[in-house]
Amino acid sequence: MNISQAAQRAGLSSKALRYYETINLLQPARGPNGYREYSRDDVETLQFIQRARACGFAVEEVRQLLALHRDPARQSHDAKQLVEEKLQQIEQQLQTLKIMKKTLRGLADSCAGDDSPECAILSQLANRV
Repeated sequence: MNISQAAQRAGLSSKALRYYETINLLQPARGPNGYREYSRDDVETLQFIQRARACGFAVEEVRQLLALHRDPARQSHDAKQLVEEKLQQIEQQLQTLKIMKKTLRGLADSCAGDDSPECAILSQLANRV
């Protein structure tokens, strides 16, 4: 199948497929005309990549997961370790977001939001409180 058909089946853009090829996550065959030819296995790989990226895995983490997926001698604890590390990162991000939310709520609550040029938000951000 051609790139647009593979992209549609994988739920990605053609640009994403070309990108994944340039970073060696996928190497589709080339026809005699030089066009990319995607197989069903290529589409399955693209779907794997898309699902992993949707879970927040960075490209290098996806590369590691793909290597494990392709390795029949793999050990499941290696995949679990990658997921546990990602979970820890997400927990840290959530804590940071909670702090940001509290800060923003405080900023919003401190501002009258009227027609006055005085703005508590801008003053606090400028550290003039």
